[in-house]
Amino acid sequence: MTDLSMALEATAGLAAVSGVGFAKVRAPRAYWALVGLPAALVRFGYSYRSTMDVCGLTVQPSGLRAFMARNVARREVQPIPPKIRRVRGTSTGLRVTLRLPAGLEPADVAAASERLRHAWGVHSVTVAETKPGFLELRMTGYDVLRRVRMPRKAVPHDMIVPVALREDGTAFERDYRKAPMALTLGANQSGKSMYQRNLIKGLAQLPVALVGVDCKRGVEQSGYAPRLSALVTNPDDAASLFGFLVAEMEDRFDLLSTAGASEIWDLPASQRPVPVIVLVDEVAELFLISSKKDEERRERIVTSLIRLAQMARAVGIYLEICGQRFGSDLGKGATMLRAQLTGRVVHRVNDKQTAEMGLADIAPDAVPAASLIPMERPGTAVAADTSGGWSKIRTPAVTRDEVTAVCRDFAHMVPDLPFLEPFRPYAPAEAPADGPSLVKPRPVTD
Repeated sequence: MTDLSMALEATAGLAAVSGVGFAKVRAPRAYWALVGLPAALVRFGYSYRSTMDVCGLTVQPSGLRAFMARNVARREVQPIPPKIRRVRGTSTGLRVTLRLPAGLEPADVAAASERLRHAWGVHSVTVAETKPGFLELRMTGYDVLRRVRMPRKAVPHDMIVPVALREDGTAFERDYRKAPMALTLGANQSGKSMYQRNLIKGLAQLPVALVGVDCKRGVEQSGYAPRLSALVTNPDDAASLFGFLVAEMEDRFDLLSTAGASEIWDLPASQRPVPVIVLVDEVAELFLISSKKDEERRERIVTSLIRLAQMARAVGIYLEICGQRFGSDLGKGATMLRAQLTGRVVHRVNDKQTAEMGLADIAPDAVPAASLIPMERPGTAVAADTSGGWSKIRTPAVTRDEVTAVCRDFAHMVPDLPFLEPFRPYAPAEAPADGPSLVKPRPVTD
């Protein structure tokens, strides 16, 4: 009987250990909630002061405080770490709000984030300034980018589209009010198309006009035709489209001038023009030319794009540029256009120079991170903006058919914009008995 009891106890122990190991791999959220979070809280509370001290994140106390500690409290004078204001556990990690003492800044804590990660045994530590003098340590207990699950509250609203998941477990949002123009770079099979799909899926649910520029004969964006207000599939049509957009921009500026407003968001909703999102799938096709006769067309395209990037934000026209490379090797005007693109997302690249094209001028610290994205992690990217901050993100997997279905469901939200009528894309017609057919596209007028 004793041997049977021992065998049962040993079997139960092995089963428990196996269950914990299985949960750590297959159910990391459950493992973190049951095992990882309690262990991290104990480790953090026990070693906080000593860790901050060895990481150089403490300051010497003021003279009065040192005098009181030495002569009144009769204890040794110790350096002061940031004061803990709040500790909160989440489903993916730990959030700690700190009050910085005089002499420390958020950049000091951010520079030590890798050392803090190892000291507390968490997957990553990122720093976010909440208000002057306060910051939040966002620790993730496991690799949340390994299997992307977007937060439930991440839904499109206003001019904000949740596109990907950050490494701290929060949603990366494409905010067109804060970063009106953006550039997405990456090599083949790096996840650029997946990023664009998630973006279009969210934009399709908002009251905006979507304009597609896909010079790969429309192989990527033609499926989204039911929700697009315009679609061009070759550089000649793109040149005409950009000319119409520039003319619309000037008309909208006239409207703002008459109303005494500085941007469309200052206008009453009844008078506000519909925001227009221009989605350029492969920008190099617009810049490269194969013969001398194409130079005039290229000049028109580049000039229109630069004018839109510089001024169109105020009138609600936004650019979303995508490509494999985007530097001076594309020719005159490329660098000037890139400088106007506030938001940057760089996926896996084939060379360091491409990462520098997208990040070196706004977040040089992010270049090494973009250069080290592994091939087996498609959809992983580094997102940055002109504030200098950056984070690693990964887009959830979504198929083209899923995005096409969303575009069909929200086809009724295509706004009536007469200036885009010549570029309205063809839409799938009812399939006859012997197979599918397509309505021919309308002719494009210059």
